[in-house]
Amino acid sequence: MSSAASKTTRVKADNIVAYMQDRGARARAAARGIARADTGTKNAALFALAQAIVDERKALLEANAQDLREGRANKLDESLLDRLELNDKRIEAMAEGVREVANLPDPVGEITDMKLRPSGIQVGRMRVPLGVVGIIYESRPNVTADAAALCLKSGNAAILRGGSEALRSNLAIARCLERALTDAGLSRDVVQVLDNTDRRAVSEMVAMPQYVDVIIPRGGKGLVAAVSQAARVPVIKHLDGICHVYIDAEADLEKAVAVAVNAKTQRYGTCNTMETLLVDQAIAARVLPTLAEIYTEAGVELRGCEATRKILLEAKPASEEDWHTEYLAPILSIRVVSGLDQAIDHIETYGSHHTDAIVSENYTKIRRFLREVDSSSVMVNASTRFADGYEYGLGAEIGISTDKFHARGPVGLEGLTSLKWVVLGDGSVR
Repeated sequence: MSSAASKTTRVKADNIVAYMQDRGARARAAARGIARADTGTKNAALFALAQAIVDERKALLEANAQDLREGRANKLDESLLDRLELNDKRIEAMAEGVREVANLPDPVGEITDMKLRPSGIQVGRMRVPLGVVGIIYESRPNVTADAAALCLKSGNAAILRGGSEALRSNLAIARCLERALTDAGLSRDVVQVLDNTDRRAVSEMVAMPQYVDVIIPRGGKGLVAAVSQAARVPVIKHLDGICHVYIDAEADLEKAVAVAVNAKTQRYGTCNTMETLLVDQAIAARVLPTLAEIYTEAGVELRGCEATRKILLEAKPASEEDWHTEYLAPILSIRVVSGLDQAIDHIETYGSHHTDAIVSENYTKIRRFLREVDSSSVMVNASTRFADGYEYGLGAEIGISTDKFHARGPVGLEGLTSLKWVVLGDGSVR
């Protein structure tokens, strides 16, 4: 590389550093203001955001159409294009999600667990914002609105960095955000949507502990792994969603079919979609042909163990790699198991501790499954697709965590806060 080219590269790198340092400093300053904001002010901003999203529907759709055209030209996977797409229904859902967050109780300032100590002091804990939340995500423009709403309501400032494939859509939503924050009398720096697609911006953001308190990556396994490895601040994350449904020998067949079909076919490109179906050998011959017919009509490719292929001749052989794979596509692995013990062992061996479900009418087995399956969401007679912040009553989610600290499962308002000890006395001394 010539000295001139080297100098140009260094200048550009310096520009990225300066750009992110500026964004971080502005976010840190804004965090102090939003942490002090009362519930009414925060809710006013959220309702204004929901209205702006509805009012700017046409602009959002036009921006998204440009992103989709470019995505198809760049030959993005169909699953990515599905997550990228906005339509009237998704825009209304995005606005409704923001309203839902506005209607949730404000966790900030809540004092719990107050106890009177023998010394006369009262000791409890108060819920407080984390500070500045950095969120890195791919494809889904609705994450921009969801993340902004949750961070704002929980009293946090946010720096949002979406994928380059959704840049126009995200910036269109950012304009709605700026309008809402201004209308509510809040700093526009409370939520900043980065307009720089340089990947070095991410490297800088995850290495700014003086400005950023926590990083939340939402996207593919590669993105999450890269962010986790480079971060110098805490990360709330899950790497992948290898979700299972286990159909027990004592399952209601009608429920089993409904759950197994919905868990796989309701939407393919999501982290809570079932990727492996486990079926007790005592019931496999009765339930698998029915399921296979429905899956085949839906265009789902079936890959099965040896016992599965004896029942479903159309199933392809499942490899060891299949059990480890999050397809995010119309592909399903099926394994016939000898019972609950083998099902739990399979989930523990191959699962990602995201979401796993049992279909059964046996209370004892259900209790064992709930107790022994070590996943962030464990379900009974329900589709894995319910592992979602909105469905859990969180209004929306910032992401799903399979870690055990600081938050686990769908991360909503409480997951974006921390606890500090408070002590109340009356001139008390020790």
